[in-house]
Amino acid sequence: MKKTSHETNETMEDKAILVSLITNNLRLSDEEAAYSLHELISLAETAGVTVLDTMSQNKESPDTKWFVGKGKAEELKAKIGELGATTAIFDQELSGAQVRNLEAFLDVKIIDRTQLILDIFAQRARTREGILQVELAQLSYLLPRLSGQGKNLSRLGGGIGTRGPGETKLETDRRHIRDRISELKRQLQEVKRHRTLHRERRKKTGIFQVALVGYTNAGKSTLLKQLTHADVYVENQLFATLDPTSRTMELPSGKEIVLTDTVGFIQNLPHDLIAAFRATLEEVCEADLILHVVDSSAEMRQVQMKVVDQVLAELGAHQERLTLFNKLDLCDPAEVELLSTEGDFLKISAYVAADLDKLKFAVQEKLMGDNKTFRIPAEKGDVISLVYRVGDVLENGLDGDDMLFKVRVNNKEYEKHGYMLAKYDESTIRDKGELVDHEV
Repeated sequence: MKKTSHETNETMEDKAILVSLITNNLRLSDEEAAYSLHELISLAETAGVTVLDTMSQNKESPDTKWFVGKGKAEELKAKIGELGATTAIFDQELSGAQVRNLEAFLDVKIIDRTQLILDIFAQRARTREGILQVELAQLSYLLPRLSGQGKNLSRLGGGIGTRGPGETKLETDRRHIRDRISELKRQLQEVKRHRTLHRERRKKTGIFQVALVGYTNAGKSTLLKQLTHADVYVENQLFATLDPTSRTMELPSGKEIVLTDTVGFIQNLPHDLIAAFRATLEEVCEADLILHVVDSSAEMRQVQMKVVDQVLAELGAHQERLTLFNKLDLCDPAEVELLSTEGDFLKISAYVAADLDKLKFAVQEKLMGDNKTFRIPAEKGDVISLVYRVGDVLENGLDGDDMLFKVRVNNKEYEKHGYMLAKYDESTIRDKGELVDHEV
């Protein structure tokens, strides 16, 4: 008898028990351990899994065979039978041997945190580049876990709902997988080359690039949408957007910049994923300014901020940053007062127009320097041309044989060429009490 589509969906639905092991070397507080497990629940629900129950265990070190202790594994097996679970999801990364042993003992699909995140990314990828990056990360994760899988091979690689690289790939040998990884790297290298060309063109035109970074669900896409009126997907869920989006934003001065939304970070972001997305994340490294978006309403925002700092350090992104404590509309006044006041920061809500204006002025101030006035002999065409390169000319006029320019200076350009303009800078000359010598 043929099953109806409803019955098929019911059968395929993943029902999971989540398991967390806290070991001495992790040095997590009870609060951090509880938060990590809560985050795993959110990840599972984002992947479309029904969470039936959770289990946790404190142990000196992971069991080499079962990951958790044998007694906890037996307890988990009993709970699986009692609740009718089809999947066990672990909050830490498992070795291939541990996955095989647990699958043989529990007779359900075994997923670890890394594979769960990779699966969510597989669901979210829409562009060709995103799909390539996710497949590379999945295959890099799978390769060391291939040997001796037998009947468990397709189960390991399938992920939630058997999505992923696909069973046809998983049934091939190591050499085939390695060949595919090499091909994906080659294609992504081509993507990187194109990105580099685009960046060089932007630099030649003098367009500033600003990157939005932050923990997943901190409100980056909402900010991009509000600041640029971009038609981007916004949803209150983890990794709602995966593929980076760039839009132009107009500063109060009228100058346009490029604002780029990047993929959200999370605790224990898989290294294979960071490696695969390096071409995309290089946009952060090349940005003139990084806007670190923080969910002010998150209880563990300090942990989230630390995770973002660690990932940026791993990427080698050390540019100037402005921290944006977002979602003030979800905080009470007492919580707002407790927000960190270290470094450069703004407290905003993406839905308050006055806050967005304040942010635009702050970005402009970061990218553009002070206003300066230059007095340049009219015949000095090369120097006058340089003035237009180092900033935005706000006013210009003739005073006798000299041209006067009021300029909002571009900090980066002025660092390169400012020494050539120093003798024409009226404020510098006045401070020194010198007479203007217009001859070079």
